[in-house]
Amino acid sequence: MLKKLHMSLIFSTLVVSNQLSTIIVDMHNFVTKFRKILEICKKFAKNQVNERGNVTRCGVVPTFSDLEVVALSITAEAFSIDSENYLFKRLNSECPGAIPNLITRRQYNQRRKKTMLLGESIRQAIAKALDGGEDVFSIDSKPVKVCQNARASRCQMGRDDIEHAPAWGYCASQNMYYYGYKLHALCGVTGVIHSYDMTAANVHDLQYLKDVQWEYHDCTILGDKGYLSAPVQLDLFETANITLDVPYRLNQKNWTPPTWAYKRFRKRIETVFSQLNDHLMMIRNYAKKPSGLFARMAAKVAAFTMLQYFNLLNHRPIGQVKYALF
Repeated sequence: MLKKLHMSLIFSTLVVSNQLSTIIVDMHNFVTKFRKILEICKKFAKNQVNERGNVTRCGVVPTFSDLEVVALSITAEAFSIDSENYLFKRLNSECPGAIPNLITRRQYNQRRKKTMLLGESIRQAIAKALDGGEDVFSIDSKPVKVCQNARASRCQMGRDDIEHAPAWGYCASQNMYYYGYKLHALCGVTGVIHSYDMTAANVHDLQYLKDVQWEYHDCTILGDKGYLSAPVQLDLFETANITLDVPYRLNQKNWTPPTWAYKRFRKRIETVFSQLNDHLMMIRNYAKKPSGLFARMAAKVAAFTMLQYFNLLNHRPIGQVKYALF
């Protein structure tokens, strides 16, 4: 009996030591990928930043550049690290000095919001490099809850920013009411997100199409039944020569079964949303203010596009984002 207990203690000690060594290797791998992502950000930022990697502005020049903030945010989301406190504790304890001039967690939180537009501009350039010649897109929306329904009346998010406050909404595909926001996305048939937006949950999906018609033209957009509207379809076609392909409902006269091509291309954006939930933890966030939530969502989408670009560089299918960092 004592021999078995002794062997089990040795085994548990080996398991713990292996886990610790894995953590150390992972953090050094984190720093390596951060440097690689920083080089990619420099490549696609072009003239948006100066030679030090900062957006030109008055005041003190930061030693930890804006590009480094963007790259650190993307790297953290790519590794599914969505807690800033957890990230900085591991960096400072396991890899001190590996990232020169590393700022504090409070500074990172503030500058992450300020550099959100720079990160989105870089993401759009990467998306264009992935598949810039597409003319068939899928459009859909996804619920983003900020709290459980029972806590909605006590939620403080948006109390000091009514314009961007969350709201109650209904998700027909999941048959649920929720309190929060709605992510609208337009992706190509290869799975690259070309544009997206965040709105309150009570905003109808058709409202996002008003922005799409000024950004795209001469293309086909595949939507679900939530985008069914004859006036909107006509307006898109007359304004930007956009064909909005939406299946009819069962109780409509012109109903026909969806084609195989439609179902295949529509499944692509549903797969993208599943990957954002599974690998990038979009359903889990710790933001206390709308600006923080929007910055986190922008970083997750940018990390998703960056992982696709990693797969492209390594000659892999770009959709396998979970294995892109290996």
